[in-house]
Amino acid sequence: MPLRQFRLIALGPMLAGPLLAGCVAAGLPPAPVAPTPPAATIAPPATIAPAVSPASEAARQYFAAVQARLLSQGLLRSDDGRTDAPFTDRMLAENFTRVALYDEYALGPTGPVQRETPSRLRRWEAPVRIGLRFGPSVPPDRRATHTARVASFAARLQMLTGHPISLSDTNPNFIIEVVNEDERRALGPSIAAAIPGLSPADMRGITDLPRSTYCLVYSFAEAGRSTYSRAYAVIRAEHPDLLLLSCFHEEIAQGLGLANDSPRARPSIFNDDEEFALLTPQDELMLRMLYDPALRPGMTEAEARPIINSLATRLVNGDS
Repeated sequence: MPLRQFRLIALGPMLAGPLLAGCVAAGLPPAPVAPTPPAATIAPPATIAPAVSPASEAARQYFAAVQARLLSQGLLRSDDGRTDAPFTDRMLAENFTRVALYDEYALGPTGPVQRETPSRLRRWEAPVRIGLRFGPSVPPDRRATHTARVASFAARLQMLTGHPISLSDTNPNFIIEVVNEDERRALGPSIAAAIPGLSPADMRGITDLPRSTYCLVYSFAEAGRSTYSRAYAVIRAEHPDLLLLSCFHEEIAQGLGLANDSPRARPSIFNDDEEFALLTPQDELMLRMLYDPALRPGMTEAEARPIINSLATRLVNGDS
């Protein structure tokens, strides 16, 4: 089964999220204080890993086999593709148009439907503050690794786009949840707080994620606007290392405004053939084009096409 990633770029009004308040137990007598043993005999507190459910263990084994199979087929490449996948300025322009100005999914009466549809150019105007959240199943060493990688990737994206993008715990507007099967099914309250107004069908699309969906991102704009104000991504904690890193790269980049996939885009992560796992040189150029001041949010393909062609020619054939 090929890797499928579900991304819905939904346009609609955003409402203020609820305020989270702390809860303090009152009216209980203080617990008795035991004598403190000598310092030399005090042991560090034990770290107890949460129990792994059969569903989560089955998912871990399944996705380990998926990664192994993809690698055995020469997929999930981590090189840049320069040696065997050269591209021209015309190819870059066509790929950017298809990835940035079309949607992969359309909203249907019962939820998202996979159907490519023309769209308008969309991107962020506000600084992007990525909030990285982990379920209890993610051990401290993996949390540290993932945090360092996302921070480094955010810095790389900021350099490419010229747009403020950072990992931040202060009022994040791009939430990434790294959770296992059980934790994801319990995300309802977190989702409701992060993206109020999400339909029940879309909520189930996250909590009841099928195995064919490895990771996802929802990006939102205010009603009638083409600038994003919030994004919410979910990545499976059961993924092995490369598959999980691939999800970080693709979902963050797509959440910035490159919403579609194209079978012609190569080398690129915006292609469902899973040949490349990580952001490629062509992907970098597409991000630079997306945030170039010459392009404006809300542009149609007809309005943007001359500028896209000019930018692609300059980036590929001129000074980049």
